[in-house]
Amino acid sequence: MKKLTLKEIIIVASMLFGMFFGAGNLIFPASMGQLSGSNMWQAAAGFLITGVGLPLLGVAALGISRQDGLLELSSRVGRRYGLFFTCALYLTIGPFFAIPRCATVSYTVGVEGITSGVSHTGGLAVFSLLFFALVLFFSLRPGEIMTWIGKVLNPLFLLFLGILLVRALLSPAGAIRDVAPQGGYVQEAFFTGVLEGYNTMDALAGLAFGIVVVEAIRGLGVEETGEVAKSTVKAGVFSSLLMALIYVLVTVTGAQSRGVFPASENGGEALARIAEHYFGTAGALILAVTVTVACLKTAVGLITSCGRTFVKLFPGGPSYRIWAVVFSVLSFLIANLGLNAIIAYSMPVLMFLYPLAIVLIALTFAHRIFGGNRIVYQYTIAFTAFGAVFDFLRALPEMISVSPVIGRITDTAAALLPFSEQGFGWVCPALAGFVIGLIRGLIRAHGRAC
Repeated sequence: MKKLTLKEIIIVASMLFGMFFGAGNLIFPASMGQLSGSNMWQAAAGFLITGVGLPLLGVAALGISRQDGLLELSSRVGRRYGLFFTCALYLTIGPFFAIPRCATVSYTVGVEGITSGVSHTGGLAVFSLLFFALVLFFSLRPGEIMTWIGKVLNPLFLLFLGILLVRALLSPAGAIRDVAPQGGYVQEAFFTGVLEGYNTMDALAGLAFGIVVVEAIRGLGVEETGEVAKSTVKAGVFSSLLMALIYVLVTVTGAQSRGVFPASENGGEALARIAEHYFGTAGALILAVTVTVACLKTAVGLITSCGRTFVKLFPGGPSYRIWAVVFSVLSFLIANLGLNAIIAYSMPVLMFLYPLAIVLIALTFAHRIFGGNRIVYQYTIAFTAFGAVFDFLRALPEMISVSPVIGRITDTAAALLPFSEQGFGWVCPALAGFVIGLIRGLIRAHGRAC
């Protein structure tokens, strides 16, 4: 039975890290560090659960499921649900939020700081137009560019980031213990950190891209399902350790930066100010270039992945080229809402999709325990979706969530559903749905036996 060597595991782990980690993953721990302050370690612990642990489980779940992709895995609930969930997930990690965020992070981290006198709206419009023109160009001509960027420029980005983090640790801008936490980090730093990890979207990406890792492992000669799952987990552990280390160090750097300036509006702005503080204009410029290139790589990969997926989902529909153009144009339009708006509007969607993803991963691991009974899948997912709707409403932008109707609904949910105020109102409904599904499945099996 073929097993991967240590070198092969490291190669797969490197690929997995490259798929998960883009420049966008830096802005959330930087912002979390600034806001959590002295409660940073509790917040970081929560963040690592959803930002590192769940993506690893998502990839491993797809590995042990023997399915050919997310559509087949989610179709265990039902074919229509599988189509809905797959479309919703890819649109979220694609043109609705993650791809536009690539452009806005690039602009906010570097370009905006070196184009003084240019209006934010106009500057972002011009930059994002050029950014997505390049994205579309490379997406329609896949080839050496992805390999070149991945092997040369992404390591350059990590190298500069490493220099920045080492400098920050050796010359801290302030003491973490002296920084007062803000917002939800005052009383519930851990749970707020867990929800902040949703913003990385990596658990969703793990389900979407897990098949790539599985195919890579099988391409190295590993055929036995159990060994594929073990190799996936091993590669995931290597990748996760590196991601966790970077997340913690960026969070520490963000918290220390409060010693010299107040919390920024978002993590992109915080990262830019930290780079400028330690290295001046030259540091900010280098960071801007490397972040932009890293985001460009990520955007090209996402456009390509989404385009190919939608061709597979709708075989009689538009061609890949048309999907690539549509997704690029849509991403350009959404990017011009700005980074703050994208983060604000993505959070409600993530509050709804993440519980469904978490439960699907859990059911995949428990598949053999309940015999893969579709009734268990259906009841558990249905009850989870019911609870997640209230978390979705609670996370809507304030101008919507404070309306009398939405307020009454979320207040009622908070009174009836445990953990609703913390953003986990779906947990008890999910458990109830699982139990009811098991009972219904046993009753139906008994009825057939009789």
